[in-house]
Amino acid sequence: MTDRDGAAEPAADGVVDLLGLLAYASLVAFFRLADDASLAVSLPDKADLAGMAVTQFGHFQVLSRRIGELGADPQQAMAPFVEAIDAFHARTAPSDWLEGLVKAYVGDGIAADFYRVIAQLLDQPTRDLVLEVLADSGHAEFAIARVREAITADPAVAGRLALWARRLVGEALSQAQRVAADRAPLAGLLAGGSAAQLGEISRMFAALADLHAQRMAALGLAD
Repeated sequence: MTDRDGAAEPAADGVVDLLGLLAYASLVAFFRLADDASLAVSLPDKADLAGMAVTQFGHFQVLSRRIGELGADPQQAMAPFVEAIDAFHARTAPSDWLEGLVKAYVGDGIAADFYRVIAQLLDQPTRDLVLEVLADSGHAEFAIARVREAITADPAVAGRLALWARRLVGEALSQAQRVAADRAPLAGLLAGGSAAQLGEISRMFAALADLHAQRMAALGLAD
């Protein structure tokens, strides 16, 4: 996207970057949830996870349409983030069903918190769209219930899952911060915020640790 002199508009490009990042993340989430559904033991769990996968694909479609409305190509907007997102998931491949649930709830949750921070710098329609696709689709309640059931059945799993969750949050934060720093349009979007906005963002970053602690408590895991 360019201004009247033909120069790139950093803020607009930053918006497209963020939407491209979220679009690819939603597409990957669709495949992950579909895989999780195939691994679920009970039919109700399979159906619940399949429904969540469909929701994620819907998010991907909505984000792709918005990117097109902004005059950009969705495939090109997603391309810069494929390697980083795929590498994150390769580094944090769960070894079993429970680790997969914790990853979706804790790891993806902290990344979503980070993207909500950036969303505060967007125009109202785009901000509303981003917050909509980042809203929980039922996976949080599902993960909490299944992890708590597993801990009740075998309390020994709690320590292993707590260590796994700590690793995930570190990886998720590192990935999100690295992407924002490496992509000039995203960095420009952050730098272009007003002093008041940036001050609010700093306060929101400070709250990320509190949100993580709340998720750990909801799972029944000591952090």
